[in-house]
Order: sequence, then C-alpha cells, then structure tokens
Amino acid sequence: MKISGLGQYRSDRLFRTVALVIFVSCISTAQTSTYSFLLSDVSARSSAMAGSFISMRDDINTIFYNPAGLSTITKPQASFGYLKNLLDINSGYASLVEEVSGLGMAGLGVNYVNYGTFDKTDEFANKIGTFSAGDLAISVVWANQLEENLSYGVGAKFIYSSIEDARSSAVAADLGLLYFIPGANPVSLGVSLMNLGTQLNPYLSTRENLPLELAAGATIKPEHLPLLLNLDFHDLNYSQPDLVSHFRSFSVGGEFTMSKELRFRFGYQNERHRDLVFGSSSGLAGFSFGGGLVLERLRFDYAYVSLGRIGSINSISVGMNL
Repeated sequence: MKISGLGQYRSDRLFRTVALVIFVSCISTAQTSTYSFLLSDVSARSSAMAGSFISMRDDINTIFYNPAGLSTITKPQASFGYLKNLLDINSGYASLVEEVSGLGMAGLGVNYVNYGTFDKTDEFANKIGTFSAGDLAISVVWANQLEENLSYGVGAKFIYSSIEDARSSAVAADLGLLYFIPGANPVSLGVSLMNLGTQLNPYLSTRENLPLELAAGATIKPEHLPLLLNLDFHDLNYSQPDLVSHFRSFSVGGEFTMSKELRFRFGYQNERHRDLVFGSSSGLAGFSFGGGLVLERLRFDYAYVSLGRIGSINSISVGMNL
C-alpha cells in the first residue's frame, strides 16, 4: 500500500482516518469513533451468524460480545482464530476461560488488527521508507450467576494502537447480563454495554470517544428443530430521529445442527447491507455463511462474509476443551 505526499510522515492523523474508513466501512456497523476495530466480528462462528452473538451460551468468544455468556461455560476452553481482510489488512484473536473455585468463570481475550505496510514518501512522492500500523486489545473478564438462570459479567480492557512511532492507548469496561428461560423452546435474553472508557494517551492533543455500544439480543431454539435462531439490536445508545430508527441496526443469525459433528450457519446484518450500496444494488452485502466441525475436544469453524461489490472476508477459528 502507498500513501503519497505525507512529507516526513507527520500526517499520522490523515493515515489513521484513511485506515479506519477502509476497515470500519467494510466490517463495522458503528458510527465513527476511535478504536473502531473493537466492534468488528471476532470468531468465525459469530461472523457466520452476522455478529448476532449477544445472547449466545456456552461459547468462549462471548467474551467479545457479552461477558455474561462466560458464566454458562461448564469446562475450561481456549480458542484462537485468523481473519483475512481486504487489501493486506489482517486480524486475529485468542481467548481462554477457566473456572475459579467459588468465584465463577475468569476469561482472557486478545484481539488485534495489522493494517499492513505502507510506503513513506516526501512531499515530492519520493519513497523514503516504510511504516506499519496496528491495533491491540486485551480483556480480562469475570462472570458468575446472580441467581438461578440470571448471569452477569464484568470486564476490564486495555487498548493500544500504533502508527509507526506514534502511539495511543485507552482503558475500558465491558458489562453484560444474560437471562435463560428453559423449556421446550428455550430462550436466552442478553444485554451488553461494551467499551465504556477513555483514552489514556491520544494520538493528538484531543481525546476521542471510544466506540461505546449498547446492544440487546435473543436466542431461541424452536421445538423439534435442530436450530438456534438469534436476533440482535446494536447501537441502541445512539440518538435517532424516531423510535423505528433505533432498531435499524440489527442482525439475525442461525445455526443448524446437521449431525453430531457438523454445523451450518447463516446471517444477515442490516446496517452493512444498507451502507454498502453501489449504484442501485448492494448485492449480497450484509449476508454471511459458514460451517463448523465439532469433535470430542476440538472445534473448527469457517465464515464467509460478503461485502457486495467491495469483496468478501474469510475467517477461521479453532476451539478446544482443556
């Protein structure tokens, strides 16, 4: 990748804006803010279901969506994954959860983005070197039951970003609740408030807002069907001109259990579909598909996310019971 006319690379603000526009417009549904990578889908399972993961149970990667979900895990787990993005942007994650006797479940999550290598040029567009940029977030989460069928989760997060020799950092908290209704058609209801925090060290003199998100969702398993259905509403904390607009940013997802080992997943993200319109159509933008292979101790997941005419994103994840 090449950016011309930056002088001796003092326009870090310009590059940062360009990188975020490319990355956020393709992946995230959030309004513009710094560290917007925090709102991107993380695991392949959640990506295949269009990020509708707020009310999911027994999955270690709820640590990135609703920390209360960790309380439903019954055994130690680990997971890691890789996402191939557009251009030479790549990202990945790792997560770990284990029970702490008498205290609940403790989890650790790390996700990062590498924006690739850029040419550094002078004012005459002569190449004078290269530089790179990246983002990193480290989360520590604790989750437990508040009462029967009602769980809560609390997380602390350190965020770090770099552009060549420029640095930025922040701290944030994640909060979540999860309520389970058992029965012939079991239902999970979840709500989470993610990235509540502030910058410690901004790139420039002005501190920027973190991508705060209030989201709510529901998961239902219809009776006699090997299917999980999810519906999530995102960005509920943003002001809107009317009540209906508050629910425009939604995602739906489903997971079919084809057999003991095989899963098929699908999803749709409305905001992405509406934003990625080129000409008179957005094509399959906003739609996602994927599958999973569940073995005794290992889990392999794959996701394909369409960005319409822009391209597509592929991600893989591996999970294991420890």
